[in-house]
Amino acid sequence: MASTPRPPIVAVMGHIDHGKSSLLDYIRKANVTEGEAGGITQHVSAYEAEHEHEGTARKITFLDTPGHEAFRALRARGAQAADVAILVVAADDGVKPQTLEAYEAIQEAGTPFVVAFTKIDKNGADVEKAKYAVLEHGIYLEGLGGSISYVGVSSETGEGIPELLDLVLLTADMAELTTDPSLPASGFVLESSQDPKQGTTATLILKDGTLSLGNVVVAGSAMVPVRFIENFAGKRIDTATASQPIRVAGWNVLPPSGTPFVSTNSKKEAEKLVATPERPSLRLSTLTAEEKDKTLLPLIIKADASGSIAAIKHELDKITHDRVIVRIISEGLGSVSESDVKTAQAGGAVIIAFTVSTDNSARELAERAGIAIETFSIIYDLAERISALVKERSPRMMEEEILGAAKILKVFSVAGVKHVLGARWEQGALTVGDMVKVDRRGIPLGNMKLTNLQQVRQDVREIHVEGEFGLQLEGKVEIAAGDTIQTFTMTEK
Repeated sequence: MASTPRPPIVAVMGHIDHGKSSLLDYIRKANVTEGEAGGITQHVSAYEAEHEHEGTARKITFLDTPGHEAFRALRARGAQAADVAILVVAADDGVKPQTLEAYEAIQEAGTPFVVAFTKIDKNGADVEKAKYAVLEHGIYLEGLGGSISYVGVSSETGEGIPELLDLVLLTADMAELTTDPSLPASGFVLESSQDPKQGTTATLILKDGTLSLGNVVVAGSAMVPVRFIENFAGKRIDTATASQPIRVAGWNVLPPSGTPFVSTNSKKEAEKLVATPERPSLRLSTLTAEEKDKTLLPLIIKADASGSIAAIKHELDKITHDRVIVRIISEGLGSVSESDVKTAQAGGAVIIAFTVSTDNSARELAERAGIAIETFSIIYDLAERISALVKERSPRMMEEEILGAAKILKVFSVAGVKHVLGARWEQGALTVGDMVKVDRRGIPLGNMKLTNLQQVRQDVREIHVEGEFGLQLEGKVEIAAGDTIQTFTMTEK
């Protein structure tokens, strides 16, 4: 199926008390889909709104919690939680520290954004002054030397909010957001929790594909068979599509916020994915082109002194691997705190404690969340352990090993998928039960299975010496005299 446009996923970010929640509340009440406007019971931390843009009703998905931890979690992985961000700046208060933190987060994630000057109806509001305030911090607006779109809004009257939603959709259109509904669902975990009635639940945001009842979702080490799907309003649905926020329950373990997920058609397929070390599925903006195909091992470093951190970094720089890249996502002095554990949970990181203790509350949280805290007093022990973790995280790779080869001399009979053939040994060993590659003048035709061998009209288990022999292959490949066959096996490297 061809790719089709998908609704944008939007995060609203900015300083505390600058009107983020009020803005989201107004949009929800005025524009929520399915006639659920007003006092809707929110079942997930995101919702879909609908806005008429250029004569067409368009859906927009909003992350319902400003500055949501999933955005930070995915940023720690070098990826985008949202397709578009709205940077909120109060017209009566201007740029504040958290405004700049939000702007840095947006830049770090590489997310396109627009600026909303809120509270334009308040006494003391001065949009022009606020515009020049953001300009002083390198946020170059349209008409002021830049290309960043902006609009003044009031969450009390609704003034400017339709224009803001227009800007969001225009920004999204420039990004050409698409999805292929025929693909398995993929996206990220927005949040997860323990529900007293439904058990371990998680809110998911689909980025691509379609999720249906009966699929199995894998997020890191967590897995869940999809027995029901709830949309943002708590309504049960049979399928979910790209950009849609949904909730599923029954996970085997709690999936951390920000964890990428994929869906499969069976539990067997899902178990294979769970057993494979997690690879970042979204864009890794902090990695080089050569590093982008590597598995990430994120670390949080806590030490007793800055000199210790410098020494640890020096040792980590020595650790190289062709399939794993080590990254420090956070570092600091003093004991391991609850905040460190929460950061590790969000970013899938291992905590390294060098000659420092762990707070009791942090230890309890880590045990509940399954977060590893590795404690060391000797730096070389630390380096050895990280090297071991790198090996553990290394993706398993299958490598083809050629066992033997022969040339087909004659086709005696073909009955369905069974081919009775004559051949001449060329190299190695051919054994009953081997998988076989068929090649014609350098062009691969497909794979078959070797089910019988005969030499001097006697069944044999293996052919490994020069001479002619008979064989039976099973498969849908059309074999002819002159074709080459190779027996092979796949080994884990």
